[in-house]
Amino acid sequence: MHFSSDLPEALELRAPAKINLFLAVTGRRADGYHDLFTLMCAISLFDRLTLRFGGRGIRVFCDHPAVPEDDTNLVHRAASRFFERLGDPRGVDVHIDKQIPVAAGLGGGSSDAAAVLGGLNRVFGRPFAPGILQRMALAVGADVPFFLSAKPALATGIGECLEPVADLVPYHVLTVCPDLKVSTAEVYKNLNLGLTKCEKKLKQLHLKTERFDALYFLCNDLETVTIRKFPQINEIKKALLGLGAAGALMSGSGPTVFGLFADAAGAGKALGRLSRRREWNVHLAEMLL
Repeated sequence: MHFSSDLPEALELRAPAKINLFLAVTGRRADGYHDLFTLMCAISLFDRLTLRFGGRGIRVFCDHPAVPEDDTNLVHRAASRFFERLGDPRGVDVHIDKQIPVAAGLGGGSSDAAAVLGGLNRVFGRPFAPGILQRMALAVGADVPFFLSAKPALATGIGECLEPVADLVPYHVLTVCPDLKVSTAEVYKNLNLGLTKCEKKLKQLHLKTERFDALYFLCNDLETVTIRKFPQINEIKKALLGLGAAGALMSGSGPTVFGLFADAAGAGKALGRLSRRREWNVHLAEMLL
């Protein structure tokens, strides 16, 4: 392939966080992964990325100490796969302004990777169709395909089989991330599939025929595992509900907990109260529908 050398000097991108409005673990696979049934929704909490062109190779820069800048970063993996498939030796510098809490169940790293894939595809004249980008995204990580469109979706398999969900009831979302280090691998390792309960609850879903209100289905099979080790998560749930949240749930494998608020005033008041806890990282966001 031949590509124009006329590239922009820089490209600014935003990468949204996501919450899991429900997450059922439906089985364990032979490859060690777990089958999931989850509803993911992006929210208006964004990392900001700047792509700079003109050099060779791929370099990642981030001022957050917990974010790697080498080839273990999902952004680096995404850019590497793009250029390998493109057959073009040029590279990119990616500067990440990290606003989404790291390793928090909000998908920040996956979202950053998807933003880079989509951004590079635009800059180089859209050489890859959506289906190819989806396969490249899946090779980087199970959540990355969702973030290519960042539209609400039911995800099955390991999270890569996506079915768009329209007409969700919108809520104001308050995310609370405590200063805890949760290992996703350890959470799944300690999950007892015989005790999971969300799949049974979610069989009542009728997304095709009625507007979906997440409050009726808030459920996360991973929550009890994480709470067992980190009871602070239950404390946050109670705090959100006590401040008027219509519902509260841990996102992903945690430790972030989100509360859903029907009105902006109530969400703003809760933000003010919970922001006093210095050990909690609190953000107010909207569902991106």
